[in-house]
Amino acid sequence: MRILLVASAYNSLTQRVHAELADREHEVSVELALGDEVIREGVRCWDPDLVIAPMLTSAIPTDIWSAFPCLVVHPGPRGDRGPSSLDWAIMGGTGRWGVTVLQANAVMDAGEIWASAEFTMPDCAKSSAYRTEVADAAVEAVLLAVARFASGRYRPEPLDYSRPDVVGQSRPPCRQADRTIDWQSDSTDAVLAKLRAADSSPGVLDVIGGTEYYLFGGYEEDELRGAPGAIVARRDGAICRATADAAVWIPQLRRRPEPGGPKTFKLPATLALRESLADVPYVPAPLMPPPGRRTYQQISYREANDVGYLEFAFPGGAMSTDQCRRLLAAYLHAQGRPVKMIVFGGRRDMFANGIHLNVIQAADDPAEESWLNINAMDDLVEAILTTTGQLTVAALAGNAAAGGLMLALAADQVWCRAGVVLNPHYQLMGLHGSEYWTYTLPRRVGIAEASRLTQDCLPVTSASALRTGLIDKVIDSGPADYHTQVAALAEQLVASPDHTARLAAKARRLAVDGDERPLAAYRAAELAIMSRNFTDPLEPYSELRRAFVYKDKPPHTPPHLARHRPYAGSGQLLDSRSSSVG
Repeated sequence: MRILLVASAYNSLTQRVHAELADREHEVSVELALGDEVIREGVRCWDPDLVIAPMLTSAIPTDIWSAFPCLVVHPGPRGDRGPSSLDWAIMGGTGRWGVTVLQANAVMDAGEIWASAEFTMPDCAKSSAYRTEVADAAVEAVLLAVARFASGRYRPEPLDYSRPDVVGQSRPPCRQADRTIDWQSDSTDAVLAKLRAADSSPGVLDVIGGTEYYLFGGYEEDELRGAPGAIVARRDGAICRATADAAVWIPQLRRRPEPGGPKTFKLPATLALRESLADVPYVPAPLMPPPGRRTYQQISYREANDVGYLEFAFPGGAMSTDQCRRLLAAYLHAQGRPVKMIVFGGRRDMFANGIHLNVIQAADDPAEESWLNINAMDDLVEAILTTTGQLTVAALAGNAAAGGLMLALAADQVWCRAGVVLNPHYQLMGLHGSEYWTYTLPRRVGIAEASRLTQDCLPVTSASALRTGLIDKVIDSGPADYHTQVAALAEQLVASPDHTARLAAKARRLAVDGDERPLAAYRAAELAIMSRNFTDPLEPYSELRRAFVYKDKPPHTPPHLARHRPYAGSGQLLDSRSSSVG
């Protein structure tokens, strides 16, 4: 079928729906909802059999939904209505939730139901649930709805609140007044619910040191205490604030803009507050925390049955210079341990997206910080590439893009949870890219496929990546049992009789490849181009980075997405949910 995706942003869910439909050989084009007339023009040009809105914050024009079948993905169970579904579900401690695909009509979220899927609500931030359980359920429901539509026999069900399976309700928008934290009386659980329900948008508006900030992310702290509302510690970019009964860690802040003043952007909390934290103690987290410890930890390490597990979770998948260096130090620690395999990856959803564009934008010299950041990434990738004492596995529980994906390709094997979306390209940020991708990517998929992946700039499903050789294994599981399956596979591989032979073959291949062209030559060639990207005023990187960080609305749908558009030109910024690339 010819399908037009209409979305307010080409975010993670829109990307996944796009890639999943394309995998099933539907003709898919994308139109960003940049105004009613833009949507009308997109529909006229593409003349779709079906319009699908994976993520839409505005109504589809009446003349569109009355003339074309338009299916809207709503992140709530049957009967749920309103723009803040997940926010209310998280703040209310809902145990079960769902996604509904309904037909657009004159009343928002009240159309006939084509499909729905349910899931157990995880104990995590909204952004993490959105990229995992919500995305899994949304794709399940969309594919079912598309199949039902294609059959021509299915009749969608009208919304009927008298039915026992219609458990949702109409809810108002969640406002900042609903999210306000009373540090003197709110329990830690209440504070965490508000913080998590607002991550990664819109954040919780609060006051720190007389200045208004939006707070993002929330993690329980089980040891530190202080006067309610006080900042009692800092760690790895995050601040720890005391609650009425304990404390919480807040990783990111965004200063509220002054009326009529310049826009602001999200930063690590300690960077946003800068000098005001001079008297706040730095409290490091142990690399190997004791079982049951509840605190904020970006990097941790554990061992079991000859396998070392290096886990990391950076907000939004962005990796600053400091984060890259700390992850390298942790990797070298794992490398020095008596284990036969190192498995590294994110704990729940996001793997990595590359260098930290927000931190770079905030630097006194963004070009210099870009250079430091990409070299820190390269140092990490080089350490993994040249590991010969252990097998290495990159285990992707969630999405990866640009330099973050190339980091994964440095491993001997790459395993992905089913549903992961990969973006193996840099061009949309005006970068050539480094992380030794000119060595690792062609080695995996061949020169022609490497060229296609990096130039098409389209998302890739884990199933498609497996077919091309970009990854080695797809783990068909939900987020809850993903790590159990990873551990079972790792221990099976370590115990296999050809483990020693694999290590020997790896060392031989590195030696042969190095004789043909040393790894240092790949790095030098990549960085020579990256240096120009960073410093040449005629290069687009600086302006694209700024637009990305400040979440500027693109002037039009990027040409590589809008197959129905006759124009041509350079791609524009896509996903504003991450702050990294490279």
